[in-house]
Amino acid sequence: MVAEDDEKQAELIRRSLLGEGHTATVVHDGGAALAAVRERRPDLVVLDLMLPVVDGFEVCRALRRDGDIPVLMLTARSTEEDVLLGLELGADDYMTKPYSPRELMARIRTVLRRSGRPADGTRGDPLVRAAGITLDPVRHTVVCDGAAVDCTPAEYEILLAMAAEPERVFTRQQLLRCTRGIDRASTERAVDVHIMNLRRKIESDPRRPVRLVTVFGVGYKFSGDRG
Repeated sequence: MVAEDDEKQAELIRRSLLGEGHTATVVHDGGAALAAVRERRPDLVVLDLMLPVVDGFEVCRALRRDGDIPVLMLTARSTEEDVLLGLELGADDYMTKPYSPRELMARIRTVLRRSGRPADGTRGDPLVRAAGITLDPVRHTVVCDGAAVDCTPAEYEILLAMAAEPERVFTRQQLLRCTRGIDRASTERAVDVHIMNLRRKIESDPRRPVRLVTVFGVGYKFSGDRG
């Protein structure tokens, strides 16, 4: 799980984790982080300290009271006092911003290995499955109801983000961020086009979608209920 209030940073970390074969849940405040941990029991938490609602130090305290989920703190707070406090509270590692995504992934692998959890997502089951669709983040493939589906890179990133968190409502801006490394000229209107094209590929009736559902006034969600 990634707890980071900067949405661009969170998306960068999420995509790096997906590239390693992991699945990742993203939250943007400390209260949501604690709720997500209770619900999902992740293998590791990447934790920013300067979170709204509940700060990262308090989140780490709560996690240590409730269990032994590994915590990697990732923050702009780089004083010796901050580092020592984070480690004293039970963080398994502490990285300061700016950081190298490659180093972050290496640190995550190390923490997971030390905790006895799979350090490489590809050793377990990296596949994302929801509502008859299977996505492989390592091979960048999509199978829908047993048939292979060809997606553009932008379509794939949007579908992967949504299928990894069924029923979560994504705004167009959030989905646009999923495609940023692919087409920097994209606009929110492009997201509507990508969704329309995906519906043609994965919906039995694109005019009455049951997987990629419009949430009027907000954006879209991936529904696991196909009726």
